[in-house]
Amino acid sequence: MSNAKERKHAKKMRNQPTNVTLFSGFAANRGGKRHSGGGKPAQMPRQESHSGTLQQRDSKVPHHLLSDPDAKEQSSSKAIFRKRGGWKAGPEGSSQEIPKYITASTFAQARAAEISAMLKAVTQKSSNAMVFQTLPRHMRRRAMSHNVKRLPRRLREIAQKEAEKAVHQKKEHSKNKCHKARRCHRNQVLEFNRRQKKNRWLETHIWHAKRFHMVKQWGYCLGERPTVKSHRACYRAMTNHCLLQDLSYYCCLELKGKEKEILKAVSQMCTIETGLTFAAVQCLSGKRQGSLMLYRANKYPREMLGPVTFIWKSQSRPGDASEHRQLWIWLHPTLKQDILEEVKAVCECTDPIKLSLCTPDHVTAPQENSQTELPDEKIGKKRKRRDDGENVQPVKKVFGDRTRDPHQPCSWMSPTTGIVISDLTMEMNRYRLIGPLSHAILTEALKAAPVHTGKEDTEKTPHCWWVETCKNPDNISLHHRQGAIFELLGGVTSPAEIPAGTILGLTVGDPRINLPQKRSRALPDPAKYQDNEKVRQLLLEGVPVECTHSFIWNQAICKSVTENKISDQDLNRMRSELLVPGSQLVLGPQESKIPILLIQQPGKVTGEDRRGWGSGWDVLLPKGWGMAFWIPFIYRGARVGGLKEGLVHSQYKRSPNIPGDFPDCPAGIVFADEQATNLLEKYKRRPPAKRPNYVKLGTLAPFSCPWAQLTQDWESRLQTQEEPSRAVDPSEEEGSTRRDQVLCAAPSGKTLLVSVDEARELEEMDTECQDQAGAEQARARDAAETHGVDAAGLLCVVRERKLLKELSAWCGPGSGGSWAARRAHSRGQQDLSQEACVSILSRFPRALVWVTLSLLHRGSPEPHTMICVPAKEDLLHLSQDQLYCGPQESKHGDPFKSQFLKEKEKKKMEKRRRRAGGAAPEGLAGEDPASGHKALTQGLWSGPLPAVISHCCRLLLGFVTQGDFSMAVGCGEALGFVSLTGLLDMLSRQPAGERGLVLLRPPASLQYRFARIAIEV
Repeated sequence: MSNAKERKHAKKMRNQPTNVTLFSGFAANRGGKRHSGGGKPAQMPRQESHSGTLQQRDSKVPHHLLSDPDAKEQSSSKAIFRKRGGWKAGPEGSSQEIPKYITASTFAQARAAEISAMLKAVTQKSSNAMVFQTLPRHMRRRAMSHNVKRLPRRLREIAQKEAEKAVHQKKEHSKNKCHKARRCHRNQVLEFNRRQKKNRWLETHIWHAKRFHMVKQWGYCLGERPTVKSHRACYRAMTNHCLLQDLSYYCCLELKGKEKEILKAVSQMCTIETGLTFAAVQCLSGKRQGSLMLYRANKYPREMLGPVTFIWKSQSRPGDASEHRQLWIWLHPTLKQDILEEVKAVCECTDPIKLSLCTPDHVTAPQENSQTELPDEKIGKKRKRRDDGENVQPVKKVFGDRTRDPHQPCSWMSPTTGIVISDLTMEMNRYRLIGPLSHAILTEALKAAPVHTGKEDTEKTPHCWWVETCKNPDNISLHHRQGAIFELLGGVTSPAEIPAGTILGLTVGDPRINLPQKRSRALPDPAKYQDNEKVRQLLLEGVPVECTHSFIWNQAICKSVTENKISDQDLNRMRSELLVPGSQLVLGPQESKIPILLIQQPGKVTGEDRRGWGSGWDVLLPKGWGMAFWIPFIYRGARVGGLKEGLVHSQYKRSPNIPGDFPDCPAGIVFADEQATNLLEKYKRRPPAKRPNYVKLGTLAPFSCPWAQLTQDWESRLQTQEEPSRAVDPSEEEGSTRRDQVLCAAPSGKTLLVSVDEARELEEMDTECQDQAGAEQARARDAAETHGVDAAGLLCVVRERKLLKELSAWCGPGSGGSWAARRAHSRGQQDLSQEACVSILSRFPRALVWVTLSLLHRGSPEPHTMICVPAKEDLLHLSQDQLYCGPQESKHGDPFKSQFLKEKEKKKMEKRRRRAGGAAPEGLAGEDPASGHKALTQGLWSGPLPAVISHCCRLLLGFVTQGDFSMAVGCGEALGFVSLTGLLDMLSRQPAGERGLVLLRPPASLQYRFARIAIEV
């Protein structure tokens, strides 16, 4: 018998009681004690006749082990078990003496004790294993561990007893079921408010955080792009379905006062040359939304502040100029501070007004209590907020913004003009629906609020303002008209059919009540309104002026609507109490009434192709109702996009994106600097062998666009080509002095203003001589301080509509033909001539032009792609071969290679000296940051930039700011700026049939590709 079987048998017999005998032969063989019937132990004679094998095995057992009865029992049991064939009653020929008499009561008592001990030994587990673990492996099932009925019936009772023990009982579940919920703060709203100290959350932040890549920009946490692959899906949504965006981070400035005073103040910041102003008739009546460019007061065309949209509140008495009006100006958060300061200056608003709307007092007390409790807790231990029981006050969610200091006032008043300026940022939610299905989603998700009748109990409703409104028959009639017009939108196939900027006011019910059970796609029903005359009138004339009225202009009503909102928990509880699950929930007078404002977005309004693409509607809501409208829109088929989708939307509309496509705006300059810093850090993280060498590729500025130097170089080039015999008036001396100056980049990254001669000397400077470079840079700084002129302030972008129309006509192919000439003359435009170019450049000496570029063949442009002027041989080669891609740039030499090798050698020597323990000499002690020297980066141009337009074999005309493969046109498209001087020079030199052809070259490529330039107005 193997040792494994012996250990197994010994393990089974270790809990066997000594007073229980299995059989007489076994007891006689082992010589153990056995109780007789009389209750006294009887000594059994030791068996002498054993087999030889057994005697030999017993003789090997030590005497001190056999002296113990248990040891004897163990040895004898082992001896018998070793026999072949398993257990037997005893050795052959063995006999035992039968007692002569027994006492029945004593014998039964002894046997009962033995039986109870046997049953106890059988029922008691000998290990920590569960009952189901005692079964054979082929009978075990996973469900036996938690379901007793999966066990055989004979073991169910034992398993049930095991399950009832405290050790095997499941721990009592807390209210927070999952591990993630247990880690949550007890007061989540207060914890969320604490996490918004640096970057404010939108009301849809938690929904976005679960599905989007979040970024921290402009003082907010915003969704950049979805986590799923949805680039093409979002484009299809914008084109055929509906795309939803949260634009609640946009800022709103409110101006209150007399109409005459407001127009007098804000008219200084805009001009009619760029388009409509604040005094446009359709916008002034409150019927349409307007858009314009704001400049500093009386500084046009320079010192631009940024683009804005504005809305006037409709007049109660049309034609009354003395009536107090309200004006909302919507702008990007990066433009807010500059525009707000300028508006305050022109309106003479200096006295701040402290309002309770701007001070979140309900949050300061809990924050102070939390700070005082922190020292009492153990350092390094996770802090959890303690509940104070009934003393805890409910914490309200903070609504505000991060574009201003919370301790600063948000309203200002002018003592002279009476104008009041208020900052309404984050006081409203703004959602944008883009696509042809916007109408269907709006009409299905939103329903006009029911009119309050006198039969209903007014004491039960918390919406007293709606009760008072319904008491006026005129208000009820207006509400019905607004609801009828809103229903007519369901029969319009696309928002582009509605007049641009149409405004519609409406009061709707709670959209959560009409929420469908499953997500579906809302579809329009144009056949329902095909023969309706009202639809035709709506498409031609738009919404009537009186229907633009909305209670969202009243801040008191908006505050009441926010505070009396029914929570989702109460709404779900009411749904659960319905007799028929899934039926319509009727709240009666308790249903919330929400004032909203619908604003039509025109989409693509420039150019001649794809007019109206990307049109949609903007929805303005009171704060606190963000998610109540967000989810119903999604359940009707709207697809959500982020910042990236907004950039694609503006790119396909061929409109500049805020703030990256406004180089003459302070916010655009800051954005360009941040973008260049991020790209430079990303470039440095890669080793030199795994990144492009832009010096050899002939790319001077791969991460930024030196607009000022570009325009100055073109101006200097044009001056050198002109004859010096031209007379200069004394009044033009200052202007000529400024035109003789160019910008150079200092090693610290700042732009310095130097003269043309000094710039030429800097270009001819030997890059290997560091001392001479330091002297030139020092002289450049002195020249900048002497001149004291900011050349960046001279830069501007052409936005004059008349001039842009002329340039658009000149850029087209065959602009000198009969058809183009007739169109230009019919519009009162002049032909491209030397006199026309001189008159334009006299007004805009250093200007940029927004252009659209379409590649002729293959290629996908990217940001910072160079726009270059093609040579005559390039155009000749293209005319001979239509599949000709373009020329190729030759590789440039690296003038900084020797400097880089010297610095590398110095670092090696300095490292060796440090290992040797010696002090480094003065020449190798490292560069002094105060000396002005900047560390070289292999692959990038170091020091002042040379002439950017003539650095390569093709003249540089401008740069691309947006570029990618366009799914709208099926080829590569790019948007960017070109120098006005260079553009006129190129167009005047090109043949009439080939005008508008340019070359594009990415920063990391040597290949030029042909593209056609266009200016859309």
